Amino acid sequence: MTYCVAALYKFAALPDYAQLRAPLQDMCDMLEVKGTILLASEGINGTISGTDSAIAKLLSFMRADPRLADLEHKESRAEDLPFYRMKVRLKKEIVTMGVDGVDPNKVVGTYVDPDEWNALISDPDVVLIDTRNDYEVEIGTFKGALNPDTQSFREFPEWVEKNRSGALKKPKVAMFCTGGIRCEKASSFMKSEGFDEVYHLRGGILKYLETQPKDESLWEGDCFVFDQRVAVKHGLHESEYDQCYACRYPITEADKQHDAYVKGVSCHRCHNKMSTDQKERFAERQKQIALAKKRGQDHMGRKV
Repeated sequence: MTYCVAALYKFAALPDYAQLRAPLQDMCDMLEVKGTILLASEGINGTISGTDSAIAKLLSFMRADPRLADLEHKESRAEDLPFYRMKVRLKKEIVTMGVDGVDPNKVVGTYVDPDEWNALISDPDVVLIDTRNDYEVEIGTFKGALNPDTQSFREFPEWVEKNRSGALKKPKVAMFCTGGIRCEKASSFMKSEGFDEVYHLRGGILKYLETQPKDESLWEGDCFVFDQRVAVKHGLHESEYDQCYACRYPITEADKQHDAYVKGVSCHRCHNKMSTDQKERFAERQKQIALAKKRGQDHMGRKV
């Protein structure tokens, strides 16, 4: 048996978003769906996993709200449930940029379907921007894309300001991200900053990897995902990456052979950056995970 993993988001005016949390959490719990869903006045965003039937029922429940009737989602498969619990959270933004007035519900860039993406980014008048964070970009990106080298999406506006007269001087801007949500906000921000021709990949990297033939692809590497699979490749098949759960960076089997690697505690990237207190806390967490596994549970109580 495999599980359905659904990535979903929708920018929509939800002034009553706080009242939506409890019914949505209850429905997720009833269907035994796991994952995280964020609710804010600007919309909904999340990644969830469960049986095909459970995911279909939950999506139907959400789309019963007329404001979410055209809620988009992308599906992939996982051998095991990639999440341990279900969390419906209330947030100020469903993707945090921290700039007031940026609203994809009012202005957004031009959507580009995956079938047309290669032609766009091959145009010499286009500057291509990967809007994801540094640890995501490291394991895969589109050929020729600029890496803003950000650790948080909040840093993106500052990067734009520093590069608007240099790297961003071309007449057209094309952007991409994992599922499309960050680019909607980034394109709205770019338009508000005076960039005229702004494009973004509809459905994000995931839709591109799902639909485009590998032998015609301009994608290089794997795509980081925010669940226990760590990364996927063409066809949305799971990749061979694992993850350091201290610093969140993807790691390979070769990385695990490094002297600095301690499962659940540190890797060669972060061992010199961790305080003694942090290492002790991570070590205790890993110990509890191992003990729970012996009892037939994960560390949050889910039966395995």
